[in-house]
Amino acid sequence: MSLIHSTAIIAKTAKIAADVVIGPYCVIDGDVTIDSGTKLVSHVAIGGHTSIGKNCTIYPFASLGHPPQDLKFKGEVSRLTIGDNNVIREHVTMNPGTEGGGLITSVGDNGLFMVGAHIAHDCRVGNRVIMANNATLGGHVEVGDHAIIGGLAAIHQWVRIGPHAIIGGMSGVEHDVIPFGSVMGERASLAGLNLVGLKRQGFDRDTIHGLRNAYKMLFEEEEGTLVDRTVKTREAFGKINEVMQILAFVGDKGSRSICVPKSLSRQDTSQAA
Repeated sequence: MSLIHSTAIIAKTAKIAADVVIGPYCVIDGDVTIDSGTKLVSHVAIGGHTSIGKNCTIYPFASLGHPPQDLKFKGEVSRLTIGDNNVIREHVTMNPGTEGGGLITSVGDNGLFMVGAHIAHDCRVGNRVIMANNATLGGHVEVGDHAIIGGLAAIHQWVRIGPHAIIGGMSGVEHDVIPFGSVMGERASLAGLNLVGLKRQGFDRDTIHGLRNAYKMLFEEEEGTLVDRTVKTREAFGKINEVMQILAFVGDKGSRSICVPKSLSRQDTSQAA
């Protein structure tokens, strides 16, 4: 039998693993699945078509799976999926998808979502992502593995955040952030590579050196467009897998242009978007 507090309200349609702990005043309504080892501390509200993986800890007043904040949403069946080993702190909100985004919002494994973080409809969040207090993802945002989003940062809808990128606190991000990139500012611009993150994740010296040289060629040289410099960088550093990740990201035409340093013009980036 599940370890459910007497004040919790659980819909009959919910599927709860036998060892799930559900604390006081939690409300679970709808087609909800909670896997083994997960704990709801108290006052957690989960609704809709939501699945939560193994060994997650969800703190008071988190709201998961309730209708998205999108005026186009008309009640269509859509899902929120949350992976294993996530820590979801107080007042975090995660919304399901919409018809315009494939009807699913997905969150990977081993994430930390601090107080007040928000994941909007149709987002795709990878593994080992950290969102600090009150960080916000607009709809359809993609966040790669190991990305870190600082406190009070706001990510514009449809933006892509590459793996291992870091977003400075209080930044407003309107453009795609390259893998391993570091951005900051009220209207965020690219400020270099996430060197601290690279070292913490165990990237070797040669890889980091190659990434730094490739970054300089892409974003610090003034000759040609970003498209031109992408070709040049591929010729010079194409044997480094991590550099190729950046070049593939730049070449993949997303909805937003690429975030660049302040020294580069938006006209330059638009030719690569």
